Amino acid sequence: MLTGRYVFGNSAIHRTRPIVKIVTLGILCTSLFFIESWVSIAITGAVVIIGFTLAGLKANHFFISLYPAFWGLLVIFVVQVLMANVLLASFVIARYIVLISAASLVTLTTKTSEFVGGIQSALEWAPSWVPKEHIALLISISLRFIPLVWIILDEIRQAQKARGLDRNLLALLVPLTIRMLKTANKVSQAIYARSFCSGKT
Repeated sequence: MLTGRYVFGNSAIHRTRPIVKIVTLGILCTSLFFIESWVSIAITGAVVIIGFTLAGLKANHFFISLYPAFWGLLVIFVVQVLMANVLLASFVIARYIVLISAASLVTLTTKTSEFVGGIQSALEWAPSWVPKEHIALLISISLRFIPLVWIILDEIRQAQKARGLDRNLLALLVPLTIRMLKTANKVSQAIYARSFCSGKT
């Protein structure tokens, strides 16, 4: 999961070009769905673990990256058990864990500016009419919004827990949606105030 929490370092993983990381991530994640077996999960998981080790990341970085998805994974596991069996549920969850940890490895070792730069370099082939800077800005804002969503959700969950509403889905989603819309509106106003969309500096 893209947590946006960059960990400073000077490892080979940190120094690898962002576009290479993105392409590698895409290949690894795609392979998990084309080759549905425990072997593919084990191999991809081993690659991710080696990546974490080479990057000098600690075990807590791995668990922190999975924390935001914990409840979602739990729900998926329960649904799969009810619809199929424990073995299939375990397979699905294992695949999601590998996907999330692989994506986290990329974001933990890549600054947002570098990530956006990698996307821009990938768009060099695009026609001149493609708004490369706007696309890069959109990606940058999206990356920053991802951890913000989980921070706000945690704040709302704690507040609703005090009211005994932490298990009420609407009590969580409604205020989350409202706060995210307000935040998005503030960001759009800031961008407009700087005349970014008009091409002015």
